[in-house]
Amino acid sequence: MLTLSNLCKRYPTGDLALTDIDLTLPRGQVLALIGPSGAGKSTLIRCVNRLVEPTSGSVTLGGVELTRLSGRRLREARRAMAMIFQEYALVDRLTVMENVLSGRLGYVGFWRSFLRRYPQEVVAEAFHLLERVGLPHAIDKRADALSGGQRQRVGIARALLQRPELLLVDEPTASLDPKTSRQIMRLIRELCAEHELAAIINIHDVLLARQFADRIVGLRAGRIVFDGRPEELDADILTTIYGEEEWDTQSEAASSQEPESPARPLHQPLTAVAAGGVR
Repeated sequence: MLTLSNLCKRYPTGDLALTDIDLTLPRGQVLALIGPSGAGKSTLIRCVNRLVEPTSGSVTLGGVELTRLSGRRLREARRAMAMIFQEYALVDRLTVMENVLSGRLGYVGFWRSFLRRYPQEVVAEAFHLLERVGLPHAIDKRADALSGGQRQRVGIARALLQRPELLLVDEPTASLDPKTSRQIMRLIRELCAEHELAAIINIHDVLLARQFADRIVGLRAGRIVFDGRPEELDADILTTIYGEEEWDTQSEAASSQEPESPARPLHQPLTAVAAGGVR
């Protein structure tokens, strides 16, 4: 579905952010992108939707080579890719519902969006998504009145209203506490399964990547140094990605503190989360 071929990015300063990235992501797969700061994780995600222009190589989504597009054709192709941001990217003065509806801006005309006149079926879908992410009670709240976890849920609902084929997720748990981080990662995984979405998640938390991703790709200095299943990510590979550390000791300590298992069936509702919200 998504194919990156010989993707490279060199900035005007001469810094090489990505080197010869070859990657294929099938439909429905959740891929966690890990690596130290400066490894090129955010650059890779932004090269996919061309918020950052690749220096060379190609990005192909659903048979369409995005790196050959420009103008209107590129804008239309971007509809198939929705991004969930680390800092949420909500409009604080707008309500939760208005922020979610903005996920359809690429499909409605300027005046309809300016006057907030969305088709009824789109509004109904937005209501459904807000219920699904556990925020039916917050529809009329301003975005700046929400907690970090709630704001991230609004961003997830907005992305899904775009009806994408691919989710690009940039550090979704960076500003959240450990419990909320697990809830958000579980929600993203469940929604990907429900909507058959592929996802690339740039994440620093290796334990969350292991727990919720189908596949892990490790970057170091702009190159892929690991691509495999979460259970294959051992201490030696972590050392290759990040450098020397007592990985086995950290993993054992974290496991003793994290009894929760990701094996809960994906179709089970998030009743506990929906009832109390996320703070």
